[in-house]
Amino acid sequence: MSQPRQSRALVIVNTNFCNSNSDVVFGTRKGAKREVEKLSNILSRLNYKVKLMHNKTAKEIEDLYQQERCCEHGEYFVSIISSHGHEGVIFGCDSEPIKLTWIFQILSSEKCPVLTKIPKIFFIQACRGSEFDQGVECDSGEREPECKPDCFSDYLSIPPQTAVMFACSPGYVAFLNIFGSMFLQALLKVLEGEERHLALNRLMTRINWEVAFCCQARGTYEGCKEMPCFVTNLLQEVFPFSA
Repeated sequence: MSQPRQSRALVIVNTNFCNSNSDVVFGTRKGAKREVEKLSNILSRLNYKVKLMHNKTAKEIEDLYQQERCCEHGEYFVSIISSHGHEGVIFGCDSEPIKLTWIFQILSSEKCPVLTKIPKIFFIQACRGSEFDQGVECDSGEREPECKPDCFSDYLSIPPQTAVMFACSPGYVAFLNIFGSMFLQALLKVLEGEERHLALNRLMTRINWEVAFCCQARGTYEGCKEMPCFVTNLLQEVFPFSA
């Protein structure tokens, strides 16, 4: 009897950023490389065939997702992107932006029929703005930061059979230090524990709780928080990490 195909995972981490003149544009993302390597190892143990890519340009990132359209896939496709970003975009190592909606659409059923029935799950570790989350009090009367009028357009552009989890809320920064990021460290903890057997929406809610209640910035940004969020267009409950 033939063995079932392995699910696939594409992990992209950018740590160094220069422009076309080789000038450094963004700060080095210390701590990012080690945590995605740990995540890649965990996904391998959970029966994923993992492709881990370091420091890719915007065009190279697009090409990597185009290549996935030609691959044989198992039950799920998982992708983790760790980079600098802003609302709706992540940056390649050449400091050029690429729209997340474009990445999602590359693997949509319209452009990639072979992946029509396969759940596609994205974890995005990147800033979505420049605001710092000071945490929320239940009786707070402070005005929330203004978001762009079309801040929900990215959500509406996520194709069916796709789930996306962001490290932070729209307009806010995502924290990273030499030990890693709040968001991907929480994902690591969940995948290493019994929570990995949960349905995806419950697993993501658990990550939300872990970051919101157990993580807090130190040093220059002492006391600042982070609130991940996710959106899903999946049509059924899925258990992608219950190997």
